[in-house]
Amino acid sequence: MSIPVVDPPRYDAQLVAKAERIRRRFARFSAPELEIFPSPPSHYRQRCEFRVWHAGDDLFYAMFEVDPDDPTQKRVVRLDDYPVASRRINALMPRLREALLDNDVLRRKLFQVEFLTTLSGEVLVTLIYHRRLDDAWEAEARRLQERLGIDIIGRARKQRLVLSRDHVWERLAVEGREFVYQQVENSFTQPNAEVCRSMLAWARDVTRHSHDGDLVELYCGNGNFTVALADNFRRVVATEISRVSVASAQANLAANGIDNVHVARMSAEEFAEALAGEKAGRRVAAMALDDHDFSTVLVDPPRAGLDEASCRQLSAYPRIVYISCNPETLERNLETLCRSHDIVRLALFDQFPWTDHCECGVLLVKREA
Repeated sequence: MSIPVVDPPRYDAQLVAKAERIRRRFARFSAPELEIFPSPPSHYRQRCEFRVWHAGDDLFYAMFEVDPDDPTQKRVVRLDDYPVASRRINALMPRLREALLDNDVLRRKLFQVEFLTTLSGEVLVTLIYHRRLDDAWEAEARRLQERLGIDIIGRARKQRLVLSRDHVWERLAVEGREFVYQQVENSFTQPNAEVCRSMLAWARDVTRHSHDGDLVELYCGNGNFTVALADNFRRVVATEISRVSVASAQANLAANGIDNVHVARMSAEEFAEALAGEKAGRRVAAMALDDHDFSTVLVDPPRAGLDEASCRQLSAYPRIVYISCNPETLERNLETLCRSHDIVRLALFDQFPWTDHCECGVLLVKREA
């Protein structure tokens, strides 16, 4: 792993290079002109985690990267600031470090610090320890929470102390509307909020004329896309396997006043069985699948992409919106999907500047027989 080197004057050049790689990779699928959505060149990550390195009386934030002199080893890199992280994180880093330096209770066996912030300035900090947390820790942590104007969670082995709350509320303005999202500590959320706004706007645009049909969403997470797309469809069925994410998705739907979505806790494979009539039970009955006309499927899979069976399942839908965090597995999946569908929209979202990572969005429409 190497720590990203942020150099804003070079941002446009690195984005051009990424775009050219994506164009070359998907050229064989007769893809349309690539739509490019840039990131802020710095201070774009709303969540970060750092190791805490103890050196005598000192302590500092640290990351690790391969030692250029010995590739088999990693070296500690001290970070007094981190241009990748949000401005709120950068402002808080020195204040938190100074407070920890002066407090023997809070610094003792502190191992890691995790920051979760929002565009509106909310901050949740998780302090992770190699020791059991006691009443003395809690008293000092509450004083620190008040002093810095943040929320704090303490973690240790088999221990999680939430001092006030375990989440923040992100507010994203998209196409003149504000969507509200509960983001829970230690669960997945989109780290680059500005690029997330672009992704939601793009997904709303490519599904804009879908009001007569229903949407099925696989891997819905905390409802990031679900919330933004609900008013483009008659009804939505969204599935997710993580219990925490399902609860968060339901909270987000309620917070946004959305009542045409059903969130089911099940895997994509289980949903396919339910849709084929091969799975029954209370969860399946609650979805009322026979009453739906699924014109569109949205899938946002993990880096491993979809297996062959899942691709065949997607091929049954007239329209596919595929959000991918790995162009390599997306390319492999498109080899199957493009046997029946054409790519009509292709987008690059620069979620992680200064890295090789690319996030893509693809809209596929089924060819008429």
